[in-house]
Formats: sequence, structure tokens, C-alpha cells
Amino acid sequence: MESALRTQYSGTLDEIDRFIIEAMRQDGRVAFAQIAQKLNVSPGMIRVRYNRLAEMGILKVVAITNPLRMGYTTMAMIGIRTDGEKMLEVAKKVSDFDEVIYLIVVSGRFDILAEVVCLDHADLLRFLTEKLYLVDGVREAESFMHLKIEKEVYF
Repeated sequence: MESALRTQYSGTLDEIDRFIIEAMRQDGRVAFAQIAQKLNVSPGMIRVRYNRLAEMGILKVVAITNPLRMGYTTMAMIGIRTDGEKMLEVAKKVSDFDEVIYLIVVSGRFDILAEVVCLDHADLLRFLTEKLYLVDGVREAESFMHLKIEKEVYF
């Protein structure tokens, strides 16, 4: 039901909704009053619109950290191949690991792509050998070390 509502609502975003979304993307702490002033509407209207956008799953404001500045020096994308019938079970188990910050089930050469952050190379090795490779249904994995983040967008 939620995805049906989200699909139904996403086609009806108006200019005010889009302005709120863009303002929140630029600064998630921007005051409703400030947005309202730019749009020449009441802060209450912005609050109602924001709550509706959040309720529909269109907008979510969160704090985004920089792992590299928090002492995590190793980041990697890991392509995981699974036993077909265990793919979703593997995805769930792997997504529960603290090191995993992003996980998607995909088509193609790999079944799952997982992005991980680790303190260092030794920590990544520990993650691979003591966690990932012990998950029932993981057939193989290939790690792609992050060398440089050229672009990072939170859409």
C-alpha cells in the first residue's frame, strides 16, 4: 500500500513541494519559517507539506557523516554472488553487519552489491573472513577498494 501511495503522490508534486525538497536537500536544518518567507506562505503550510512528504516516504532528513573523517580509512564496494535460493536471506544477513552502509540486490554478474566502511585494511580483512564469508549462501565475493570519491549525491 505504501509504495502505491508513494507512486500516486510522486506524480502530483507541485512547485511548493519541489521547493521544500530542494531547500531541505541544501540544508536539512533550514527553518520552516525561512522556507515560508521565500515562498510567501505561512510556516504552518510548510510544516503540513513537510509532514506529508515525510509520511509518504518522499522526504527524509538525516545527519550524514563522513566516515573518512571519523577514523575509517578503508571503504570498499563488494560484489557478492550467492546461491540463488538464498539471495534475499543473504542480503538481509549481510545488511545487518555494522560495516555495511549500503546494500542493493542487483541483476548481472553479482547478486548483491554492498558498500562497507572499515577502520583499516586489517579491519576489512576481518570483516571478509569472520563475517561475510561465514554467511550461509555466499558463494564468492569481489572487493573494489575506494581510491577516491569523485562525486557523492544524496538525491
